[in-house]
Amino acid sequence: MKVIEKIRAAEGGEKVVFSFEFFPPKTEDGVDNLFEKMERMVAHSPSFCDITWGAGGSTADLTLEIANRMQNMVCVETMMHLTCTNMPVEKIDHALDTIKSNGIQNVLALRGDPPHGQDKFVQIQGGFACALDLVKHIRSKYGDYFGITVAGYPEAHPDVIQSDGVATLEGYQSDLAYLKRKVDAGADLIVTQLFYDTDIFLKFVNDCRQIGITCPIVPGIMPINNYKGFIRMTGFCKTKIPSEITAALEPIKDNEEAVRAYGIHLGTEMCKKILASWD
Repeated sequence: MKVIEKIRAAEGGEKVVFSFEFFPPKTEDGVDNLFEKMERMVAHSPSFCDITWGAGGSTADLTLEIANRMQNMVCVETMMHLTCTNMPVEKIDHALDTIKSNGIQNVLALRGDPPHGQDKFVQIQGGFACALDLVKHIRSKYGDYFGITVAGYPEAHPDVIQSDGVATLEGYQSDLAYLKRKVDAGADLIVTQLFYDTDIFLKFVNDCRQIGITCPIVPGIMPINNYKGFIRMTGFCKTKIPSEITAALEPIKDNEEAVRAYGIHLGTEMCKKILASWD
């Protein structure tokens, strides 16, 4: 079933639609641990779960295997990330044909990050330059079989964000216009980049509506699990960290339990604020 169909069915009701995102582990023990945790999390009845695609296609085979097990053994609606990085069309079609044969109908179409050791994304020969190309290809070759999700960036894409940590108004508006092109090309749903300033997300949703993007927009919430990982991820994604979060973390940054507890509290409050704004 397509995720968009689940979301549409829940509109107007009291059920909160939510999902979990998983990253492919690096070891066999990690995979076993992932599925143990996944089964516990799926017991909370998420509407879907998604599995990421490693940088440069580095976890391609494992992602395909995990996606199949998620859909057909864990029995949760599965969305697989798919990127253009180091992926000629033949590999992209192999991935899509594989998940189609396994009954998976949901894809998150992404350009992808540069491979390890590279600063910029480079289109490979026989591949696509951007997520828009990937969305067009999926719709052209597979029709309406797949539900297609695309990424939205409340603070603008990291490539647009300048050295001062902020995108120019022109850059932000250009990024929004590109997002609309992805939706117009056939995307059903938007999932956002992680953020920690809820007001920025709410403004982003309003800005999307103002330019005619009408599809559902799912906020990407990444709870803070440990301090170093939080700093690394927000640095890589060029995500704004509100001063009150920095102030709360600084005294406890070496206490993993305290950081995790704060991360749960912060994530909960962010979700409450977003849900309240949509009532």
